[in-house]
Amino acid sequence: MPRLSRALRPVFLALAALCTAHGAQAQNPPAVQAQVVVGPEVDKAYAQLMASPRIQKLMDAVKADHERSIDDLKALTEIEAPPFKEHKRAEAFLARMKALGLPHAKIDAEGNVIGLRKGTGNGPVLLVSAHLDTVFPAGTDVKVKEHEGRLHAPGIADDTRGLAVLLSWLKVLNDNRIQTVGDLMFVANVGEEELGNLRGMKAIFRDHLDIDGMVGLEPSAPGSVLILGTASHRWEVTFQGPGGHSFGAFGQVPSAIHGMGRAIAKIADVRTPSFPKTTFTVGTVGGGTSVNTIAPDARMAIDIRSDDMASLLETEKKILAAVDEAVAEENKRWNVSTLSASVKLIGDRPGGRTPPDSVIVEAAVRSNAAFGHRTLLRGGSTDANVPISLGIPAIIIGGGGKASGFHSLSESIDMTDAWKGAQNSLATVLGLVGVQGVSPALLPKRAVRTK
Repeated sequence: MPRLSRALRPVFLALAALCTAHGAQAQNPPAVQAQVVVGPEVDKAYAQLMASPRIQKLMDAVKADHERSIDDLKALTEIEAPPFKEHKRAEAFLARMKALGLPHAKIDAEGNVIGLRKGTGNGPVLLVSAHLDTVFPAGTDVKVKEHEGRLHAPGIADDTRGLAVLLSWLKVLNDNRIQTVGDLMFVANVGEEELGNLRGMKAIFRDHLDIDGMVGLEPSAPGSVLILGTASHRWEVTFQGPGGHSFGAFGQVPSAIHGMGRAIAKIADVRTPSFPKTTFTVGTVGGGTSVNTIAPDARMAIDIRSDDMASLLETEKKILAAVDEAVAEENKRWNVSTLSASVKLIGDRPGGRTPPDSVIVEAAVRSNAAFGHRTLLRGGSTDANVPISLGIPAIIIGGGGKASGFHSLSESIDMTDAWKGAQNSLATVLGLVGVQGVSPALLPKRAVRTK
């Protein structure tokens, strides 16, 4: 059976302590070098896979498709895809998916593009994905510009490069008539960024109960494997009072802003464990009418994150209690009961971790080794959070290219030799689903979940 080496145990504990949720900025999280012991079954399968002339030809095809895939990258990047407005890019991706060999692909009710490439039967179902949405609002200039060997445009790396890689895989697999043992579910999903709240992945895993594992593509350094999904809750808190003139009503009505200020001070004093790492922040505040008005309203947004759900919920309990205490104190200050606060959950990202000794991680490690990379385990908040929270093995790996400036207008990617990353990640996928006549499927089939 695969196992976690003794050397990796303290390393993984360090990873869990260091990693924070980076939202879609999962490209720059802390990482630790891994010494995962690859089991003999995984090692043998990859030895067979990488020695196969058919697979060598397939990898050459990935390289040969590099320039064409850049055309896909540019075309998709120049289609706006703000959160909750991804439909135009989804339609374009769907058209490309159908043209490249998945005529029955479709857009589901949530807006995800889904196409199933069937295997020989009785194999696992592996979801391979990249997200459609970017953080940039409608009207952002997304025209791709070339400068000093790099392609520049908002969203070009995060995660449009991943979308282009999926299309390249689909093309080369079909052109070379590669028959996998397991099914490959190609997905371009919505809702990964900002308050998208992972809605796309939540819908997929709600509606498709037979998925056995997930490999997602995000901008990542060579050898990087995300296995930890940091959970987060986001709350919007609204304070309301009667309001009044700053001089005439003084002493008669409480201030919503003063009440919020008391709450913020109390929240700032909340203590969290360093392990598992648990964090919080009051990220935005607003409210009030004018400088000479006792504020009738105020609002703030709170972000709470943790590598452990129990720690997140304990911190959340303290923070929400601090809000109630602050309201009570502000009312008591003026001997009234007219100030109130309401809370609304506006973000819910479940979390967890894929065990380092699971087959899906071993496969990524063995594939990395075949391409000369040492594996770096990392964590963050990505689409993988959803399957991980359900106990479904999931990882996030890179698709090639040297990217920088994530979530900024200066985002760019160097596509020099980017095909190498696409080869590496495809090898990981093929080892998991198996290739008929070459290697068996490594990813175990799971018991089908019920709704």
